[in-house]
Amino acid sequence: MNTRLTRRICISALMAALIYVFTAFLHVPSYTGYTHIGDGFLYLAASLLPAPYAMAAGAIGAGLSDILSGYTLWFPGTAVIKALTALCFTSKNEKLVCKRNLLGLLPALVLCAGGYYLYNALVISRNFAAPLAEIPGNLVQWALSSVVYVLLGHVLDRAGLKKRLGEL
Repeated sequence: MNTRLTRRICISALMAALIYVFTAFLHVPSYTGYTHIGDGFLYLAASLLPAPYAMAAGAIGAGLSDILSGYTLWFPGTAVIKALTALCFTSKNEKLVCKRNLLGLLPALVLCAGGYYLYNALVISRNFAAPLAEIPGNLVQWALSSVVYVLLGHVLDRAGLKKRLGEL
């Protein structure tokens, strides 16, 4: 039995569940979808897990939220955007919140606002003007998720989470 693989899969599943809960149940409906803080848990997953596991956690957690909340048309875009967002962060630092991951918040913003804008324009509305209205909601979502990530990440860093979990 491969203990490291089992640990990675279990933590990935836990993070996918947290992303789902904080996306599906703690959101505010907006013009084209909803605004949530689930991305903060995606950022944590990407700072904790190797990239393929974090990508899966983000795509599964946020994707399930779209499917089970009635936004099924958004699922393909969400799965790709959240998987790519995980690549903005690194799990190779001994801390969750480090300079590299704080800088990762900027491309995460571009992926969130730009990715959903393009998906809406090309797939959902087939209009490049109407999706502009969703950008402020995506900016708020990114800002709130970033605050959740930094605050919770600092708490988990002070608790020594990465050291307690060992090498993932």
